[in-house]
Amino acid sequence: MKSFQFTSIFIVIFLFISCSSDDTSSENQGSPTDEIYFPPLNSDTWETKSISELNWNEDQLQPLLDFLEEKNSKSFMILHNGKIVEEHYFNNHTSSTPWYWASAGKTLTTAVTGIAQDEGLLDINNKVSDYLGTGWTSAPLEKENLITCKNLLSMTSGLDDTLGDDVSPVNLQYMADAGTRWAYHNVYVKLQDVVAESSNTTWDNYFNTHLRDKIGMTGNWIDLSGLSVYLSDTRSMARFGLLTYANGKWEDEQIVNDNYLSAATNTSQEVNLAYGYLWWLNGKSSYHLPQTQVEFSGTLIPDAPDDMYAALGKNDQKIYVVPSKKLVIIRMGQSADDNNFALSNFDNELWIKINALIN
Repeated sequence: MKSFQFTSIFIVIFLFISCSSDDTSSENQGSPTDEIYFPPLNSDTWETKSISELNWNEDQLQPLLDFLEEKNSKSFMILHNGKIVEEHYFNNHTSSTPWYWASAGKTLTTAVTGIAQDEGLLDINNKVSDYLGTGWTSAPLEKENLITCKNLLSMTSGLDDTLGDDVSPVNLQYMADAGTRWAYHNVYVKLQDVVAESSNTTWDNYFNTHLRDKIGMTGNWIDLSGLSVYLSDTRSMARFGLLTYANGKWEDEQIVNDNYLSAATNTSQEVNLAYGYLWWLNGKSSYHLPQTQVEFSGTLIPDAPDDMYAALGKNDQKIYVVPSKKLVIIRMGQSADDNNFALSNFDNELWIKINALIN
């Protein structure tokens, strides 16, 4: 009997050690119980994590950096669970130099709209004219009143996207009923007016006090040929990516409602499966691109993880968030190849290089 008990105890101990060993070997992407690290506010301090700690392929780092430099990059960062694994600046760019987010900054508007909704200032299911009054478009009144704030978040306003970026009423003309047509359109920026009107302050003030300053970002909005464009240093973009990765939480404070953020980073309508609330989504069966109504089969970025979602801006401004691998990846710079609105061939080429490093 004692021999049987001893054998059973030995088996239990052996299994425990084996499981512990398996857990250790699986830490290529870090332990599931790792707490997310948040860099302090108003400080240059930001903890790091080494490539060797993650068991990544160190010999693949330099080829990645060489590729980025060759492709006109200004900066590149990789965060793992909030800590910096790689931070590099190219072509005379520095850690303090501001650069434009372009359409990657649309996701800032997403976040702030969610914050305003959580404060009870607006409801994204309400029509835009509830906040801006009627006549904010040239569409017939009954068609204008179909357009909700959610339609602006999901690019389904139904307004004519072929008339340029001007969002004055004369340039916002009816093409289809809201919700029936997906088209990449600058009209989303009217959400900034909705937030300003509903909060009885300016967009800049609300943005700064409710998002920027709460997570230690720097930067400012500027008007660039009728476009509302955000400029900041690279670490500020990384802070916003980290907030999103952390499901809208910064340390102990819920900045953006997690349920809202979940909706924002999942399919928002049935026309373009690869689009949330101004976030691009990988791993869907089809996708649409700006300036075309063609539906493309397959995933947005084939070599990127299926659960990745991204903020994509003109000329290859990138925020990639990959929950399964605990990664936030930032790329700022000039166009890698040809000018583009958001997605480009560079995305997949870059992910091939990233995969060689991390897998």
